[in-house]
Amino acid sequence: MKKSRNQCGRRREKWFSNACIIPSLIGVLVFFVIPFGIVVYYSTINNPIVKEYVGLDNYKAIMKNDAFISASKNTAMFSLIAVPLATILSLGLAVLLEKNIPGKSIFRTFFLSPLMVPTASVVLVWQVLFHKHGTVNQVIEMFGGNGIDWLKSSKGQVVIILMFLWKNLGYNMILFMSALCSIPKDIMEVADLEGAGSVYKFFHIKLRYLSPTILFVFILSLINSFKIFREVYLLTGNYPYDKLYMLQHFMNNTFQSLDYQKLSAAAVLFSLVMIVVIAVLLIAESIFGKDVEN
Repeated sequence: MKKSRNQCGRRREKWFSNACIIPSLIGVLVFFVIPFGIVVYYSTINNPIVKEYVGLDNYKAIMKNDAFISASKNTAMFSLIAVPLATILSLGLAVLLEKNIPGKSIFRTFFLSPLMVPTASVVLVWQVLFHKHGTVNQVIEMFGGNGIDWLKSSKGQVVIILMFLWKNLGYNMILFMSALCSIPKDIMEVADLEGAGSVYKFFHIKLRYLSPTILFVFILSLINSFKIFREVYLLTGNYPYDKLYMLQHFMNNTFQSLDYQKLSAAAVLFSLVMIVVIAVLLIAESIFGKDVEN
């Protein structure tokens, strides 16, 4: 009797847990799976009206499109520079703030303040700083240099990389600080008793325990790097200088021209690349953090 009651109780718990998951599954299905399936469908037809199946023709056309190639190169270059910098610098700041340094609270507030500033206000400040006759050029000219039209030259990516770092370092730093606090104290005490130096403790102990957080921050920064379109759009509009023409510009302009099949093909290719990148990061993290879990 007890066994049957226990089995009935387990079945009820299982049914209840499944019932609780169903709304989330429906939400994922309606807002993610079905829309992505529609995008894949649109990428294989000639246009939304005739709906003639053309196979991979849209993908072949998009791979030969100069605007798409240029936007992909610019976006890849930006992400390859900005994302590692955002991860490494925020980790360095977290390690620095872990120590007892003067002005620690002011330093922390300085890096967290960008999270509270609206994007439009941020863009306005950066326009004043990096305009052809802006503050940065005035400082350069004071020291005998020549000013640059930052937003209409190859140096434009420097501006958006600095903006990206200024906007995201604070949040990433908080994540690393919380991860540093969760490292077992007894392991650090043993390392101190063994006479381990700060460099050894960082690379052989802290870095191993931080590997899940590093992966999370890296993926989060990668996702945020594709949101830089907002700032670039407000700074330069739909068609900026070549080096500032990002993948989001291409998709936005393609959407405005109602070229859905080209937009869908670009979106599917972008999704595949992101899946491969995140899969590689997850595999690397599982290998690197295996000994910590054990």
